[in-house]
Amino acid sequence: MSVVSSVLVPYASYLRVYEPLAAFPEPERSHWARYAGRSRIPTAQDELRRSLAALVATPPVGVPVHESADAFVAEVDGVVCVCPWRTRLRGWLALGELTEMFPGPVLDAVLPPVVRGQAVADHERWAERNPDARPWILSSVWQVPVRWFVLFSDGEREYTKAGEGGEPPVLRYRTPMVEARRRLARTLKTLRETVDEGPLTEGLVDVGRWLEEFHPRALVELDYAGLVHALPAEQLAADRSAADVAEGVAALRAGDTEGASEAYGRLAERWRAVRDRQFAN
Repeated sequence: MSVVSSVLVPYASYLRVYEPLAAFPEPERSHWARYAGRSRIPTAQDELRRSLAALVATPPVGVPVHESADAFVAEVDGVVCVCPWRTRLRGWLALGELTEMFPGPVLDAVLPPVVRGQAVADHERWAERNPDARPWILSSVWQVPVRWFVLFSDGEREYTKAGEGGEPPVLRYRTPMVEARRRLARTLKTLRETVDEGPLTEGLVDVGRWLEEFHPRALVELDYAGLVHALPAEQLAADRSAADVAEGVAALRAGDTEGASEAYGRLAERWRAVRDRQFAN
C-alpha cells in the first residue's frame, strides 16, 4: 500500500484472493504454514497503521523498501489459505494511478517528485526480474466497483453491526474461486449478447484475467473495509448491492431492459452518494 493511497484510507474497499498453501512454491509455502500457526496474525487495521506511519516519516516513504512478509489468513473447508499483503508491489501499482487522483501541487506536497521518481525506477528494475508478479489484493477508494459485485451472490453477504466496545461494523462477501469465475463468465456472456462493449465489460475482462492467475480452490473476498465509515448504519445494513447487480444481469438475460435499468439505477444512486462524500467539507 502506498503512502498516498493511505491518505484515502479508511474510505477504501478491497477485493482479495486467499490461496491454499499448496499454491505456493517452497520455501514460501513453509513460511506461510508457520505464519498461519502464529497466536496472533496482523489485521487490516495493522496494515493501515503501518502505512500511516510511513506517511508521517521525513521524508515520506512512498513505497516500502522491503516487501511485506505478512498475510491475511482464512480457513476454507479445513484448508488453510493465505492472502499475502505484498504492500511493496501494491504501492508501486498505486503510484501509477496518482496523477489521475490528485492535482499536481497536492501530489507534490504529499509525495515529492524525487520520492516518486525513485519509486518508479525501483519498480522498473524489480519488474524486469519479476515479469509475472501480481497482487493478491485490489483496492478502490470511495466505492466498490460494480464489476466486483458480479463475483458474489446476496446469500454470501456477511454483515456484523458495530460493537459496543467501539469495533466498527463489517460488511463483506466471500465465495469459492470456482463460483466467482462462473458468475463472471455468465455475466460477460449476457453483456456481450445484450449491450454494446463498454467500461463494465472491459472491467470484467480485466478481473477475469486477474482471477485466472490463482489456484482454483482459492477463496475470493470483497471487503467494504473502510467504506463502513462513509455509510450511515441504516444504509450499510440495507445495502444489497450484489443482489442489485444480480437482478440487473438476470433482467438483461431475460430481455427486460426496464428491470435492468431499475436495478442499475438503485446501485448507481447508492454509490454516487458515497463518492460525493469525498468532496464534502
